[in-house]
This record gives sequence, C-alpha cells and structure tokens, in this order.
Amino acid sequence: MHVRNDRSLPEVVHDIIGNVQEILRSEFQLAKTEIKEEAAEAATPIMLLGVGALLAAYALGFLLLAAVYGLATIMTMWSAALLVGAVVAMVAVLLINVAKGRLKRVSVKSEKLIASLQENVRWAKKQTE
Repeated sequence: MHVRNDRSLPEVVHDIIGNVQEILRSEFQLAKTEIKEEAAEAATPIMLLGVGALLAAYALGFLLLAAVYGLATIMTMWSAALLVGAVVAMVAVLLINVAKGRLKRVSVKSEKLIASLQENVRWAKKQTE
C-alpha cells in the first residue's frame, strides 16, 4: 500500500538535490577537519625526520673536518675521520628510524569520512527505491 503525498515531482527532486548538496558540504567540512587533525599528529615525527636529515648532512661535514683536524695526533688521520663520522651517522640513523616509526602510526585514510560516505550512499539508495 502506497501513501500519496501532495508534493509534486519537481518539489521532491528539489528537496533531494538540496539534501545531497548539504550532505556534500558536511562531508567536505569533515574531510577538512580530519586532514587538519592528521597533519597536527604528523608534525612531530616530520620534525624528527628533518633533524635526522640535518644531522646526516652534518655527518658529512664532520667526516671532512675530522679528516683535517680529527684525532690525527693519536691515530692515523683516516681512522679518526672514520670514527667521528660513524658516531654522527649512527645518531642520524637512530633519529630517522624513530621518526619513521612514529609516522607509521599516523593514519592516512579517514575512517570517519569513509564510514560517513558509506552511510550516505545507503541513505541515497533508500531514497530512490
């Protein structure tokens, strides 16, 4: 048994279009909010990654400096440069690995947005049945 409504077809279509537009606006707002949250969560690991990369660059500088001024007084020049460079390189690798581990915990896909879009698709299918 179907219940008749006094609304015309153009009115119904207009209401559906208005509802879909409102849903899309809400989805975009949700996506923007979630992206901001994820970016804030990724800031610290990215900073650690940058510090690790900077230290890696300085490691090369230390290797060169150590070759000239290093521990050449107590060992050969090449072994002193190797020692200093290896220590700075280990610190850089440690910082980079810590940052990579923290970045892996940051979720790239938006679970809330995906669930909301799936719910909207189900709702739209019900409206067109």
